[in-house]
Amino acid sequence: MPAWRFAELAAMSFKVKFWGVRGSIATPGPRHMVYGGNTSCIEISMGGRRVILDAGTGIRNLGHWFQRKGVTKAHLLMSHTHWDHINGFPFFSPAFQEENHFTVMAGHLGRVGGIREVLSAQMAQPVFPVPLDIMTATMEFEDFVAGDCFKLDSQIAIKTTPLNHPDGATGYRINYRGKSVCYVTDTEHEPGKPDENILGLIDGADLVIYDCTYTDDEFPAKVSWGHSTWQEGMRLCRAANVKQLAIFHHDPDHEDPFMERLEKEAAEAWSGNLVVRENMVIKLI
Repeated sequence: MPAWRFAELAAMSFKVKFWGVRGSIATPGPRHMVYGGNTSCIEISMGGRRVILDAGTGIRNLGHWFQRKGVTKAHLLMSHTHWDHINGFPFFSPAFQEENHFTVMAGHLGRVGGIREVLSAQMAQPVFPVPLDIMTATMEFEDFVAGDCFKLDSQIAIKTTPLNHPDGATGYRINYRGKSVCYVTDTEHEPGKPDENILGLIDGADLVIYDCTYTDDEFPAKVSWGHSTWQEGMRLCRAANVKQLAIFHHDPDHEDPFMERLEKEAAEAWSGNLVVRENMVIKLI
């Protein structure tokens, strides 16, 4: 392939990489090697522009990769700020390089001081030894209201919706060059009553990354914990004409043998189901 054609395709690419797929708490160890033990962090690459979804422990490895590749700018969109989605943030090494620029956004914190205040509190003594202000990159913090729509540039449009989760959470739809990926975690469904907010967000999407922490059999014992099931994710995706469901936010107690059985069952239930693993890449363009 001519070099100019390769560069042209790279400028149009739309890729999703999973740096952390686990929920609730990181699970390093031999029984979580196949699917991964780092908590939520996803990189969306769109023609060279980067969007990061959540700052769980997976963002540490993403940061090292950014430094190796010379990536100096990205937007970090937060679903919410429970520990498993933010505890990698202090270890995001590019934030400590003054030539870099990151914009951190959240849609659920307007009434409690905003995203900067929450991340700063996480890095305050006596629970962490260095403050947020030690980050030498240009760090911008922006709050919006879940349900807002906005653009990152002329080609990247973001739609958001509130999710059903303790302390609030935000779902995202990222549209780029006629393709779309949705990030819907953490959220709890009501059995037999599809969430209309989610259906509106994911309608016709190419890929939906959904909170599949539990199975339908496990769910009754977990009501009010703020999570959903892969079967509910599948029901929503099929109702909304979604092309593919990324089964995500794996329960820490779902070790590799369990996940292998779940993967087989999900594949038999619907051809659009995909159980994601750490370091997996999905190309939309």
